[in-house]
Amino acid sequence: MRVGLEPFLILAAVLFSLGLYGAVSKKATVMLLMSLELMAIAININLVAFSRFVTPRTMDGLFFAVFTMVVSAAEVGLGLALVLAIYRRSRESEVDRLSQLKG
Repeated sequence: MRVGLEPFLILAAVLFSLGLYGAVSKKATVMLLMSLELMAIAININLVAFSRFVTPRTMDGLFFAVFTMVVSAAEVGLGLALVLAIYRRSRESEVDRLSQLKG
């Protein structure tokens, strides 16, 4: 039995929807970062699936997926550093109550 493109797209859509819901509804900054990572994983699934089923002879989608993983790792490192710095200064970690980043 061979799995087609549709199950991968459905899985990616479900993961992206869960990440979007978490990013919109959660107030904790760590949960916000986790939701953004879930959305990035859904994008990577789409990149790899389209690379496999649409253009199987080239590895463009795989290269883009690896690139987005590197960017996501940098985002997590920078995001956690910012969260720790803000928490040390104000002892607050909820996104709604933070006013230091406003212009």
